[in-house]
Amino acid sequence: MSVIQKIQQRQKWVFGAIALALILFIVQDRFFGSNSNSSLTGPGTSVGKINGESIEKTDFNFQEELIKQNQQGAVDPDQLSTYVWNMMVSTTVMNQEFKKAGLAYTNKEFGEDIRGNNPPDWFRQQFSDQQTQVYSGAKANDYMNQVSQSLKKSPNTQQAQMFQKAVLDPSVAGQLAKKYGSLVAGAVYIPKWMADKITADNNSIANISYVSVPYSSIADSTVKVSDDDVNDYVKKHAKQFEQKEETRQIAYVTFDASPSAGDSLSVSQKLGELKKDFAEAKDPKSFVELNGSTMPYDGRFLGKSQIHQPVNDSLFKLQPGQIYGPYKDAGAYVMAKMIDSKVLPDSAKVRHILVATVQQDQQGQFQRIRDDSTAQKRLDSAIALIKAGVSFDSVCLKYSDDGTRTTGGVYNYFATGTMVGEFNNFAFTGKKGDKQVVHTEYGFHYVEILDQKGSEPAYKIAYLSKPVTVSQETDAAAQNEANAFAGTSHNLKDFYDNAAKLKKQPLTAGNIKETDVNIGSNNPRLPSQLGANKQFVNWIYKADLGDISPATSFKEKYVVGIVTAINKPGLPGPETTRPLVEAKIRNEKKAKTIADTKIKGATLEAIAQANKTTVQQADSIAFQSQFIRSLGAELKVLGAAFNKNLQGKVSPAIAGEGGVFVIKGNGISGIPAAQGSADQQRTAATLNLKSQEIGNQQYGQQMPPYLTSLIKAATIKDNRAKLGQ
Repeated sequence: MSVIQKIQQRQKWVFGAIALALILFIVQDRFFGSNSNSSLTGPGTSVGKINGESIEKTDFNFQEELIKQNQQGAVDPDQLSTYVWNMMVSTTVMNQEFKKAGLAYTNKEFGEDIRGNNPPDWFRQQFSDQQTQVYSGAKANDYMNQVSQSLKKSPNTQQAQMFQKAVLDPSVAGQLAKKYGSLVAGAVYIPKWMADKITADNNSIANISYVSVPYSSIADSTVKVSDDDVNDYVKKHAKQFEQKEETRQIAYVTFDASPSAGDSLSVSQKLGELKKDFAEAKDPKSFVELNGSTMPYDGRFLGKSQIHQPVNDSLFKLQPGQIYGPYKDAGAYVMAKMIDSKVLPDSAKVRHILVATVQQDQQGQFQRIRDDSTAQKRLDSAIALIKAGVSFDSVCLKYSDDGTRTTGGVYNYFATGTMVGEFNNFAFTGKKGDKQVVHTEYGFHYVEILDQKGSEPAYKIAYLSKPVTVSQETDAAAQNEANAFAGTSHNLKDFYDNAAKLKKQPLTAGNIKETDVNIGSNNPRLPSQLGANKQFVNWIYKADLGDISPATSFKEKYVVGIVTAINKPGLPGPETTRPLVEAKIRNEKKAKTIADTKIKGATLEAIAQANKTTVQQADSIAFQSQFIRSLGAELKVLGAAFNKNLQGKVSPAIAGEGGVFVIKGNGISGIPAAQGSADQQRTAATLNLKSQEIGNQQYGQQMPPYLTSLIKAATIKDNRAKLGQ
């Protein structure tokens, strides 16, 4: 759910804010004409510029606070600044494009949309039925009329501006984005000649003969790649590597601070000391809670198939009161106490009426809505009506607070463990036709068992669980080792020599920006993240080339790093790009050597003989395929296979992905169209191209491809690091 939707559901000032925004809309025509980047409190320090347009710090901080309050837990606090920056960059770029395109969203359109079937997302969320999700334009219109009267009584400029930024501007932007997306989609056109060619190509297959000389035939050690080679390659592919802002690269060594074997044994022993008391405890729930178990007491009977412990076979042999453990389960030690066991149905069907005492908000927090006494009296009234002959369905519709009230309160066949506490136990330990009032954490239920199926052993088990954590001794040992490494490493040579003595392989993390929080590895074969540590990023940007960091704590490890590259805006140096391009450059050199020295002869047979290999065949190569059977993703070879000039002729050497190829075309033929007529394929191709261009038109939910291109082309100046954002 969006930030805006959560604001409306959780903030009491929203009603007044809507009213005030509407008066501004009516009197000052500000509803759609305002600049979404206008500051709440006047001009502030610029956080950055997008194509010359400033993002003010007051606006930026407002958005941060909005998200912190209304997306609790949805955005990592360490990533908040980056999240807001990316959001504001996207919004600013799109607003600029709307203006260039002359797009507008008028007052009349707004009125028609909220009354019709195309309302802004925020209004759809507010005025849609929770059960059916059907939008009510009439309710939205009535509500707006009421609010417009209310706002005249208590105007508040600050609230109006807040609501403008938090709700109205994003709503307008969403509608404009839909218009813009329609313009982009409308510009997509595939002419008939192109559609005919695409159809013909896609229905073609080719057959070739070929000889391949793999790059592995030349040892890597014999091919040197210099820094000049790397720089030349990067210059030739400048668009791929050009950077708009400074980045830095580090090498780093990690020192394990995860729980040791001794830490694990200590937890197991301490848990074992509680075994006797656990066995004698008359109230397992209180005992588990008192001893701080990380697995809360469940209290439900669970079918055998619903229990997933690594020692199930041993647990199912326990008699009531017996204990098994401690045993290891993931990162914890556990003791299990058998409370009771029965043979119960494996599924049940019930209907019920819930009179709730609490309600869950969007953040998963429970809010009290009735006291127990009031809830019980209301449920008693419902039960009395049923006993008097009123249909269960109609009573349920009137009295129940559960989402099933419109379907007679029925929960179709469900397994044990699906429902909470006593509700679960009654549904499975009772008999068909039984009725009972059940109290759960949600309120009071009147439950009737409609049916039960099957049977399986069911168990009620209490678990006492303690996590294995790092002891002070283990943590201190890792920190001391890291400190010693940092203290004896004075330069890059020392760094690598000391790492070698410890049999540690330094890893590399590149493309680190000053505003980053997470530090990743640029080696795809290694773990992708060191993790989040803004202080470490700050150190990287205060350090000089070759500086070595103090030991820095990350999750369950200490890290010592050295700055190995400082890449100013423009093309990065070989320190950064070598890991990315060295293999490509080496293969290019191998390809030239192979072409110059090993591709000898006028026929495939002669070339094969010179390389002590054989001529191979590849049949039924599909034009639209990405692969050639037995060769893999060799797109250059695939393209050559359909080159009419190579039919019956030997091709020049082709430098592919895995080696050098020489081919001879043996024919290109058509196959019956498997995907409909040319017109049908033209329509499908047009729709596919439109989808590729506009992506998801629901603005803010998914960045459409055209927005990615617009952002890439924008001139962006990010000042967050200088301002401490």
